[in-house]
Amino acid sequence: MTAELVRGQNHPLPQVRLEIRISAGVPVLAGATLGDENGTVRGPQRVAHPGAPTLPGVEVSGQAAAEHRLAVDLSAVPEAVHRVGVFLALPIGTTGPLRFGAVPAPRTAVHGPDGTEIARYTVSGLDTEAALIALELYRRQGAWKIRAMGQGYAGGLPALFADQGLPEAGMLAAAIHGTTNPGPTAAYDHGTHRANDTARNPYDTPAPAGSPTLGGPIDYSHPRRPRHTAPPAACPAADGQPAPPVAGDAVGWSMEERLYNQVWGMFEDLARTMAAYRGAVDFADTRQERELDQALADPRARLGDGNAAAREAAQTRRDQLADQARAVLDRDLAQLTAESEVVEPALPPAYARWDSPAWHGYRVPTAPPMALRLGDLHLPESLPLRIPLLVRLPLDHGLWIDSGATAMPEGSLVDSTALRQAAMETAVALAARLLAVHPAGEFAVRVIDPAGAGTRALWPLTGAGVLAAPPATGAAGVMDVLERLTRRVDLVQMAVRGGAAGSLPDDVDTARQLLIVNDFPHGFDDRAITRLRYLADEGPAVGVHLVLVADRADAAAYGPLLDPLWRSLMRLTPAPDEPFADPWVGHAWTYEPALVPVGSRIVEQVLAEVAAALIKHK
Repeated sequence: MTAELVRGQNHPLPQVRLEIRISAGVPVLAGATLGDENGTVRGPQRVAHPGAPTLPGVEVSGQAAAEHRLAVDLSAVPEAVHRVGVFLALPIGTTGPLRFGAVPAPRTAVHGPDGTEIARYTVSGLDTEAALIALELYRRQGAWKIRAMGQGYAGGLPALFADQGLPEAGMLAAAIHGTTNPGPTAAYDHGTHRANDTARNPYDTPAPAGSPTLGGPIDYSHPRRPRHTAPPAACPAADGQPAPPVAGDAVGWSMEERLYNQVWGMFEDLARTMAAYRGAVDFADTRQERELDQALADPRARLGDGNAAAREAAQTRRDQLADQARAVLDRDLAQLTAESEVVEPALPPAYARWDSPAWHGYRVPTAPPMALRLGDLHLPESLPLRIPLLVRLPLDHGLWIDSGATAMPEGSLVDSTALRQAAMETAVALAARLLAVHPAGEFAVRVIDPAGAGTRALWPLTGAGVLAAPPATGAAGVMDVLERLTRRVDLVQMAVRGGAAGSLPDDVDTARQLLIVNDFPHGFDDRAITRLRYLADEGPAVGVHLVLVADRADAAAYGPLLDPLWRSLMRLTPAPDEPFADPWVGHAWTYEPALVPVGSRIVEQVLAEVAAALIKHK
């Protein structure tokens, strides 16, 4: 199945020989940069472009065109290359458009050698950019992945190349434009002037004069986040201080998209600054050990006061380095905390915590959101700073809310019954949020609760009357719900493939469906499990989504039969835990669920509005 990527999302590459197809709607230049593990491109010889279309492992088009096909063989790129960036640029010195916001959104697709489509990505939300990195192929632990980038530069190719550490970026950009446009010098000057006259894209990061190249200091700031060179006129900053943060300070067609991009920018900023801090401390520790080893290798240092002096000097240098790193971290955390304090109150209900004022004036929306908040993420060094965990809608994967012992912190005294109750309450809070952020009738929730163990936790949904049907109990109830949803998936798949989506039977609910299964696999036989696995695999593509509230240990009797099901689900917990491993920088993020504050009645108030809207809809 083809992966439909969104900005920032990655996907494994099953093959190393690829064809990347690009459709831009207008003539564009296409090329590729070959970067090291830090993303630094070490010279013009590592850039494939129309004037030099062939490099080891990469071949690009030799001219500007609306359609491109790039050939990539990742097994043939140099060993030092860890990142392959696919870039697009608008030609300059012509009468054509000078910014991507004025042309159709470029579409990219990655195909295997047999023509099978692996992934696709449409680069949306562009404005003043004249060049962009559309895709990045990157190597992690010997395997290759693809990441949807959509990183734009209003400064065009010079800014793009400078951001990747290329020396003489402007000269290389002018040479590339000169291969397809007459008068390279005049055309380049005109394009530079035009780019400087336009409003700066917040994701654009043109390198300042003297920007670091190979061997210089590493810039850990996020390449797609705004760098304020001057404070906004309405919010002047103190001398030497960064400008006050502004909610929605990111690109996007709407405030919702800008806030979404800003939240993910904050997440990546925190990941980068934490990686820099941990790397600096590791370096300080390693240097201290090396200095001690060298000192103790000298017999004279082991006698008298030499040993103590060497240890003290090494410790002092280590502490100085660690203190410097901590000072930088504290500065970055303070800036992110200030940004969080202005962003959090501005988030719409789908992104907001349950204690946010956004819920108090709640009204049933007329359109679904682009994303949903599942909880918060934080790291040990930044406990007060929590970044919202946003996932795009519709959900590509089902969710597993862990009710097992591993879901609680070590040493917790919470018993298994209370833990299962907390897990079900987490599922109910999620279902309530999904119902609340969709227009009336466009989202339905169904529940399988074989033994009726979730009755108390389900009361907000059952009491408000917003479930599509009463919770199913017993073996017969389990199979009835599964058979109905399986039939819905089959019929919608056939209708879509046959181009007859409007001819579904009247008894088929076309609303998106969320199925909550409590105490899985209790009450499930082999036939029911087969149906559930089918829904988990095929359902998301046609609007059927799955939430399991389960302890994986309860499924041990099935052996490896259920392993594919568990692997396909995103694991959440009803208590703070570290279920999110970030392979990008190696962090284990601590997750906290989006629960309703104790004593709050906001969910009941919101669901009452939802119920009233459902009655009117019917």
